[in-house]
Amino acid sequence: MSAQPVPGRIPTQGSAPSRGTHRVETLPTVSVVVPTRDRPRLLRRALESVLAQDLEGALEVLVVFDGSEPDENLAGGEPDRVVRVLGNRRTPGLAGSRNTGILAARGRLVAFCDDDDTWRPDKLRVQVEELVRSHGEFVTTAMTVDYQGRRSIRLAGRTSVDHTMLLRSRMAMLHSSSFLVDRAALVERIGLVEERLPHSMAEDWDLLLRASRSRPIVHVDRPLVEVTWGGSSYFVEQWQVRNDAQLWLLAHHRDIVADPRAAALSYGKLAFGCAALGRSRDALRWSGRAIGRRPFEPRAYLALVVAARLVSWQSVVRVLNRRGHGI
Repeated sequence: MSAQPVPGRIPTQGSAPSRGTHRVETLPTVSVVVPTRDRPRLLRRALESVLAQDLEGALEVLVVFDGSEPDENLAGGEPDRVVRVLGNRRTPGLAGSRNTGILAARGRLVAFCDDDDTWRPDKLRVQVEELVRSHGEFVTTAMTVDYQGRRSIRLAGRTSVDHTMLLRSRMAMLHSSSFLVDRAALVERIGLVEERLPHSMAEDWDLLLRASRSRPIVHVDRPLVEVTWGGSSYFVEQWQVRNDAQLWLLAHHRDIVADPRAAALSYGKLAFGCAALGRSRDALRWSGRAIGRRPFEPRAYLALVVAARLVSWQSVVRVLNRRGHGI
């Protein structure tokens, strides 16, 4: 008699077959959580990319409307491609919306896709295969950044990312729209998406930090996700929100402060945020702290240049975004 898979865990025997060659029941159901708010055109584009996955197993899509009336016309689908529509039942915002979807999910695996992003057709299949092969519980992929029509690929250059690496760099190519997680591990050990973060800012980095404390993040270094940067982001130009979130992370992840390079990264981000807000004294203070922990922290010097009004923060961000990078 063959062994039965443990509820909440993916099967570990063999690898995922290509679509159409094995019974759907042999693979874990994947629940895809798509939070959305007032972006119907972008949402439909994201949904099309999710439903077009060549994954052999069943796929459940949970569209979670935050701050707007759920569009029930989106519900339905085929037996192995079901779309469910929900309203955010928790804290308003991205984190509460994701948690609403996670808790309502029926799949053994949970994936996230923002409503302004899209997936390549093989995204989920490749990730499920990698989770099975590695016996992992959290897998990410690289991404393509679309900034105002200019596309750039962001790779990590590795297949595994540990906690120290994530402390010292946000590693933006590990975008939340690439996350695929064992639901039981997420709910029972890692914890849900943090709803206390101001405006859900940096909730993806917080989740990666918590997940990587016990075991590395498995990474597929292929750009299987296309992420839209620029005007579609709800965090564009919200520097006070960014600073508040950075201070929250410093208070709740003390290992950031303990690591000189990690601390310099966070202090440099705070310095740049203060410079963008026109708070020159605070920018100088945080820049000094950043340089004190790591003399060559680039964000500290960018903040000083902006604080001195030698260049605008918009110019700095624009150049970075064109290259697929951020502050």
